Amino acid sequence: MDDKYKPLDPSGIKTSSLRERPAKVDKEQFAKPCRPGMNMDEFAGSLPGILAAGDLKEVAKAVAEARQKDAPFVLAMGAHVIKVGLSPLIIHMMETGIITGLVLNGACLVHDFEIAATGNTSEDVAAALDDGSFGMTRETAEFLNNAAKRCLEEDIGLGRAVGEELLKADLPFKELSIPAAAARLEVPVTVHVAVGTDIIHMHPSADGAAIGKGSHRDFLLLARLVSGLSQGVYLNLGSAVILPEVFLKALSLARNLGHDVRSFTTVNMDFIQHYRPGVNVVDRPVRPGGKGYKLTGHHEIMFPLLAALIEEEQHKLR
Repeated sequence: MDDKYKPLDPSGIKTSSLRERPAKVDKEQFAKPCRPGMNMDEFAGSLPGILAAGDLKEVAKAVAEARQKDAPFVLAMGAHVIKVGLSPLIIHMMETGIITGLVLNGACLVHDFEIAATGNTSEDVAAALDDGSFGMTRETAEFLNNAAKRCLEEDIGLGRAVGEELLKADLPFKELSIPAAAARLEVPVTVHVAVGTDIIHMHPSADGAAIGKGSHRDFLLLARLVSGLSQGVYLNLGSAVILPEVFLKALSLARNLGHDVRSFTTVNMDFIQHYRPGVNVVDRPVRPGGKGYKLTGHHEIMFPLLAALIEEEQHKLR
C-alpha cells in the first residue's frame, strides 16, 4: 500500500498517569448547592472558582483591596446602565466610598435628567422616528444645553456643570441623579460627547462650543484620574466605543507626561463583548503590568452581583 494511504500506527505512543498530569480544573473549584438563608459570603463561596465565576470574585477582591489601599475605583458607564435601573446602586457606591470617579457618555445625561425630572425615561424610538418627533423633548434639551453653557462661562467640565445644576434644581426625583450625587459628594464625574449622538444636539439651544469645551475639559480631567490609577481598578460598563477610546487616549497622555501608570486592574463588563473594549480596556493598557478581565452578562444582574461581592470583600478586610 502506498504510504500516503497508510494509517498512523498508535501502538508505540508514550502515556502518562492521570494522577500526575497537570490539570486546569479541580474538584475544590466546583460549585456548592445554595441553601435558604445563606449570606452573601456563603453565596460567593458557593460559586465555582472557574472561568467567569472565578474572575467575578477576583475583580471584587481587586476593588476591595484597591479601596483599602486608598487606590481608585473608576467606573465608566454607558446610558443603558441607567435604563436598567442601576442608578441607586451606583449612588450608594459613591456614598460608601467604593466608587471614586465616574466616566459617562452624553446619553447618560439625557436619561439621568429625565429620571430626576419625571421618574421615567426611554422613549419608543421606532414609533417616534416616523413623524420626526423622536428626541424632541423640550425640557431635557433646555436643561442640559443651558447647563453646558456654564462650561464656556466658568471654564468647568460638563460633568460638573450638569451635576451642580441638577443638585440645585427643583426636581422631584433628583435623589436618583448620578451627576447630582457626584456633585454632592465631590466625586469627579466626566462626560464624553460625540456631537450629534445625543437627542439634545438637535435642539436650537445646543451650543457646540460649550459642549465641546466642557467635554474636552472632562477629557483632561479623565487623564488626571487615570494618572493615579496605579494599584486601582478601572471598570468599563456597557460602552462599546466612545469610553474605551477616550480611556486609551487619556492613559497615553498620562504616561507621556511622566505618570508611571502600570500596575492596575481593568474590567470590561457587557452583555456582548466588543472589539474596542477588549483591546482598549482589557488588553493593551495592562500589558506593562496588571490584569484585565472580561465579564459577560446583563448589567441588571451582573453589576449588582459584583457590587454585593465587593462590599462582602470589604467587610472581610476590615
